[in-house]
Amino acid sequence: MSKIDKILQLGCIVCRNDLGTFTPAQFHHIHGPDKRRIGPDVGIGLCFPHHQSGINNTDLVSRHPWKREFEKRYGKEIDLYEQVLKTIGEKNEANYKD
Repeated sequence: MSKIDKILQLGCIVCRNDLGTFTPAQFHHIHGPDKRRIGPDVGIGLCFPHHQSGINNTDLVSRHPWKREFEKRYGKEIDLYEQVLKTIGEKNEANYKD
């Protein structure tokens, strides 16, 4: 099973952390300061509302297009990625500098 498959099996990391629930997830690639993907399998699972819905209200905020607000509410993407890796038993091999 690939690392991406393992990440997606966890479901949305935000729903997992905030609500303690499993929600099917899409793979969200994490980008570095240069706006490029850090790697092909460096990312987190996010449900549609937390990933691409464009919502930003008191209930939730979508990562696209609200990155700053998303990270303010739920934590930095790279920290969520670290959490996901620990949960699935993988090591972080990404060379990420914030």
